Amino acid sequence: MNLKGLEFSKMHGLGNDYVVIDESKEIKIVEENKTDFSIEVCRRGFSVGADGVIFVNKANGKGDIRFRIFNADGSEAEMCGNGIRCFSKFIYDKDIVKKDIIHVETLGGIKIVEVSGENGISTTFRVDMGLSSFNTNEIPVISEKYEFLEEELIVDNEKISLSAVSVGNPHGIIFVDSIDCIDLDRLGPAIENHELFPERINVHFIEIISDKEIKMLTWERGAGYTHACGTGATSSVLIGYKLSKLDNEVLVHLPGGDLEIEVYEKDDNLGAFMKGDANLVFDGKFN
Repeated sequence: MNLKGLEFSKMHGLGNDYVVIDESKEIKIVEENKTDFSIEVCRRGFSVGADGVIFVNKANGKGDIRFRIFNADGSEAEMCGNGIRCFSKFIYDKDIVKKDIIHVETLGGIKIVEVSGENGISTTFRVDMGLSSFNTNEIPVISEKYEFLEEELIVDNEKISLSAVSVGNPHGIIFVDSIDCIDLDRLGPAIENHELFPERINVHFIEIISDKEIKMLTWERGAGYTHACGTGATSSVLIGYKLSKLDNEVLVHLPGGDLEIEVYEKDDNLGAFMKGDANLVFDGKFN
């Protein structure tokens, strides 16, 4: 594919980094090339390097704009918490959608983003992550149980207690005494690709500091270790709240920085707000 002159932005949310491409006016990477493009451009040391590629597309009529994200392995994800903050900063600062409240179409449903900033530049984003699902069929998890909460999982001959939830994409939460003792390179891919998760799963190890504060270590589906995961932070607090381990307002410490998560109840279900920043690293062109 000919990429000469193609403009992009390199962005990150708490160290979770992305290449962002504006296709809101015209498609620049045809559909059949998006997977190969994402694999190539995300290769660290050989290209721009990133955890994934975000495409800004025009809305299909249900929102203001459409968000698409491809992981470093070329697979398309339903949603990404850090990614949607980068996406929101991109479209706001570049005047693609200059609104304080933006309705974003994602494969995980409509997400509402509240933008704060000054002098026309955005700084902080509060995202309504929507209602979660604990239904094993919707996550999905292969199980006869309706919910998969603190269930025993055999991973590499080791017993692990895992809880699963979907916030538009699937997450497995494991509470541990200390995240410093976790062999992430061994357990992460083994859990991600476990036979119980037909669409694979994002994996998070959680150390509880108090009912209002946690530390988190992530192995992201399709990307591996990442400095942060917004949907993962949201999922971890939702699971902790549901299991009465955490309060409804929690500060999440990730290797790349902090996120604020606030759980709410609606229609006999749980949803959450995620608040954090996003940063532009540089703009560039392919040659």
